[in-house]
Amino acid sequence: MDVLNRPVWESLTSHHAPLSEGNAFARRFLRDVNMFASARDDSPEALAALGALLHDGDIIYILQVPEIVIPENLTALKRAQGVQMVAAPDVRFAVSRDDIVTLDDGDAPEMLELATLTQPGPFLSNTHRMGDFIGVRVNGCLVAMAGTRMRFPGFTEISALCTHPDYRGRGLARGLLAAASANISARGDLPFLHAWKTNTAAIAIYEALGFVHRADVNVAELVKCNIVENAAADNGF
Repeated sequence: MDVLNRPVWESLTSHHAPLSEGNAFARRFLRDVNMFASARDDSPEALAALGALLHDGDIIYILQVPEIVIPENLTALKRAQGVQMVAAPDVRFAVSRDDIVTLDDGDAPEMLELATLTQPGPFLSNTHRMGDFIGVRVNGCLVAMAGTRMRFPGFTEISALCTHPDYRGRGLARGLLAAASANISARGDLPFLHAWKTNTAAIAIYEALGFVHRADVNVAELVKCNIVENAAADNGF
């Protein structure tokens, strides 16, 4: 389970290496894929490498269990705590919906539109390339989706779980989360996910579906800029 302490680093140096840039000390996702980045550790070499990945004005997200050490040339726009949850041992995810569809490149514009509206976390024009995405359509329109994000040997993260405001309260998120978890488990990986520590409603849903708390995580939004004018939006991660 120790690899879950720095899930972004583990993902950037394994499954998502082709969608990243950097070196053996620090890496980040390509700028049109995602905003997450990670240093290998808190050594001076790794922190300097992390800072060097940004141009002036660039923003990155850090997500890890250890306390976040900020490189000298970066500034924190926001710092917060979240929780990391993993599927409980021996849990079986039952897929109860028959209206779930697989999403692909052709659905990317609608996926970006839904994510921009609902703010489940950083979602850019090519975020859909990070993993497998599924959704629910009503009258041809995408109204809910879920996907996979960080992935490394034995573990896959569920993310981008969101529902259009007009279609909430219908169990769409529960059904998509169960389906995504079942797909991950079927290939032998352990599903995991993250939520803000204050989002007790979401955490309760995850617990009801068979997820348990593993660790608190630290989250920071960092910018490379001499002057910080605006605080970061309080969206998901």
